[in-house]
Amino acid sequence: MTAARTLRIGLTGPIGCGKSTVAGWLAARGAVVIDADSLARLVTEPGKPATEAILARFGDAFRDADDGLDRFALAALVFRDEAALRDLETIVHPAVRPEILARIAAAEAAGAPAVVVEAIKLVEGGLAALCDEVWLVACPPDVQRQRVRLRGANEADADRRIEAQAGLMDGLRPVATRVIDTTGTPEATKALVETAYERARDAVRPAGVARPEA
Repeated sequence: MTAARTLRIGLTGPIGCGKSTVAGWLAARGAVVIDADSLARLVTEPGKPATEAILARFGDAFRDADDGLDRFALAALVFRDEAALRDLETIVHPAVRPEILARIAAAEAAGAPAVVVEAIKLVEGGLAALCDEVWLVACPPDVQRQRVRLRGANEADADRRIEAQAGLMDGLRPVATRVIDTTGTPEATKALVETAYERARDAVRPAGVARPEA
């Protein structure tokens, strides 16, 4: 009997809307989660080719004492300068992609029921095309701002980070397979996620193969 293949979910959405929480719930169901942000940090460690390319583009003012990136200074720049952000992404995205592909291949070889690629720039980075479904994690702006503030950002920093992603929702909605609204209670949102997961798994399960017991 043919087994269900590994489901690929692209998980995206603005800062503060709960992508990591949703990813954690999917991981608890056996999915392998690939965090693009973590991999971006990996490929921009001191001495890595992407790191040197970033320093060549932005200058030694963004080099830290360990010969790596001054991430705080770089973030402050790109959050207020769209051209700088585009230049940074042009360097980082191609470096991250092979790392993601390798992890997807490993998860599928291991027979994982699902692999989740968590990335804010899922579409811009060309990662959405790798996925069976794109899940957009969303919440109202006031809830988003409150959650970003709870992470320790002051009001100005929260507004700057949210403003840097202005228009993100408009670009993502047309490509989203499912929209996960995280406005409700954690329990209600988790139930939404688990229902969406089962429906997505059903979509890649061959005819005649029963849904496994939870």
